[in-house]
Amino acid sequence: MVSVTGATGITYGISNINTTVSINLNGSAYVSEAITITLPNSSLAQYTIDRSGLNLTLSNWQTIVGPQLIQHIINPRTGVYDFHLLPGPINRTSYGGIATVYMNYYVSNVTTVNQTGPRILKFKFNDDVLNFAHGSGGVVLGQDTRFNIILPENSKVLSAYPLPDYPSNFVANTSQITEVSWFGGEPLYNFNLVFTVKESLLTEVTNFFGLIYTALGIFTYIIILAIVLLIIFYTYLKVH
Repeated sequence: MVSVTGATGITYGISNINTTVSINLNGSAYVSEAITITLPNSSLAQYTIDRSGLNLTLSNWQTIVGPQLIQHIINPRTGVYDFHLLPGPINRTSYGGIATVYMNYYVSNVTTVNQTGPRILKFKFNDDVLNFAHGSGGVVLGQDTRFNIILPENSKVLSAYPLPDYPSNFVANTSQITEVSWFGGEPLYNFNLVFTVKESLLTEVTNFFGLIYTALGIFTYIIILAIVLLIIFYTYLKVH
């Protein structure tokens, strides 16, 4: 646990950082971070005052708490969007209290996506988005830190480096994995995660008609209506 004194006089310790990245099929991701801090009795009142400042930004809270309160998944080309920060309530302890600061946001281009076959999409994680602590060799997970990646449905992991700490029995080329995690101390330089997703037939059909609509716009509905009317007219002629 790291002890730090923030700009407003809060003395705190970071006891846990949990970052979860939920990957979307369009290559973006929803990121949820939970940073648990410990507070001595002398800092409880100031934290409560700061927490009531609902208009405080990430920059404000980083000044209050310290440099470790940052987004750990940042894309240098597109940044983050729809960012929300919520400092949680204090849970009292014998020495003071524990509070969790939550950050939720979206990031574009977390993965590259290529279609490699009918209904098969291949994803590769973009390690440039990682913003954890840097060691002598590159990005390293700090102690008491957990980094989780939640995969889309129907995923099959082809390769991962370093090997995930969770699941403990990780085996590549399997479609039974929905989440992979790395724990504190893991070096993430040369990080690699490649997986495929098999789209459902319904998704393929929906995407096909979506492409048609994008290309033809309102004429799509006119064409569909014309086809329906022709079918009705043909049926009417056969009956009569």
